[in-house]
Amino acid sequence: MRTTHRPSLTRLAAASLVGTAIEFFDFFVYGTAAALVLGPLFFPTFSPLAGTLAAFATFGVGFVARPLGSVLFGHIGDRRGRRPVLVGSLLLTGAATVAVGCVPSYASIGVAAPLLLLLLRFVQGLGLGGEWGGAVLLTAEHAPAGRRGLWASLPQIGPSLGFLLANGIMLTLSTTLTDAQFAAWGWRVPFWAAGVLALIGLWLRASLVESPAFLSVEEPARLPLAEVVRGHGRLVLLTAGALAVGYAIFYAVTTWSLAYGVERLGVSRSVMLTCIMAAVVIKGSLTPVAALLGDRYGRRPLCLAGCAVAVVWMVPMVALLSTGEPLLMFLGFLVALLAFITMFAVIAAYLPELYEPRVRCTGAAVGYNLGGVLGGALTPIVATALAGEGAGVPWGVGWYLTGIAALSLVCFALLPETAPEVVAREPVTA
Repeated sequence: MRTTHRPSLTRLAAASLVGTAIEFFDFFVYGTAAALVLGPLFFPTFSPLAGTLAAFATFGVGFVARPLGSVLFGHIGDRRGRRPVLVGSLLLTGAATVAVGCVPSYASIGVAAPLLLLLLRFVQGLGLGGEWGGAVLLTAEHAPAGRRGLWASLPQIGPSLGFLLANGIMLTLSTTLTDAQFAAWGWRVPFWAAGVLALIGLWLRASLVESPAFLSVEEPARLPLAEVVRGHGRLVLLTAGALAVGYAIFYAVTTWSLAYGVERLGVSRSVMLTCIMAAVVIKGSLTPVAALLGDRYGRRPLCLAGCAVAVVWMVPMVALLSTGEPLLMFLGFLVALLAFITMFAVIAAYLPELYEPRVRCTGAAVGYNLGGVLGGALTPIVATALAGEGAGVPWGVGWYLTGIAALSLVCFALLPETAPEVVAREPVTA
């Protein structure tokens, strides 16, 4: 058994949070660019609708790569430790993001432009596929059992911070530059900024120590993925199905709605971004509150409650969006994201608790990122296709999201409770 000193949990959680925020900044800035400018710049021979679909398809490639990244970095995390995962994933994602900002448009290099975009988006996804497992596990495995949900939820605030930073920069650029300037070079600035942010993240993570749970493993798994498939295959599929709704909600709100509002409803970029960002601010600030409830009442009840709200809210959300009225759109986004965070605030503690330490990095990360393929990769594409070019409320999008929420509700219902305090209070049955 290997040993090490116990670090400051606050410092460790802060480093995980900041690093996660930076990596998700890299991932989200692409989604915003895909919604606003990538279609005309990289797919100019397509119709506006087809160009948006093509841009969202390159966006979806990042999600397809994430499970592969979770396998790659999960193997490293279960064999060599959680800490190397944090450094390697951040380097990979940061380099790919900077490179996206340097890709010439279709007008300059032709078909090579979208192909390069596709390749770099794939590399981005590989890096992010490893980030979540490393950052969350390092925090969760250091945290005391009775407050594991709270501490593990702090890296879960990172995606909100990354989203706000990415879209804040995009909002500033879109309001201070002309449309021509924004299309010519303005959209590239956030991608270039990712290089500076990655260096900051690497500096913060350089002094982190290894997880005690990993150090306590006598014999690391030789082939973690094989062990996960053999012993936990059903669990991986259930967690992927359960988490699909969270991804579907988040990217319906932050990516598809942005494109739909600007292109179809004629709402300005700044108004759409402001409505979405305001909802994300509230969602992010309530993450620790939901996590504390998870520590008190259990992970599974929170997940079931959030999922049930999603089932009944997706159709009203689409109806509110279609009004084009800022306050109504904000209300639709806010309730949807509160349902999302009720589930995802506790996921950082829930998923690791479902797996034994020797395969935890692989099992938790693969399930988490497969959910991203089901919910995140397909939602902007399917929603754009269902909305079509016709007038009126895109009811099909609302029912599609409702269907995903219902599927996730069934999957959550089939998963066990894991919160130590709650499990200890449950009566023992013969």
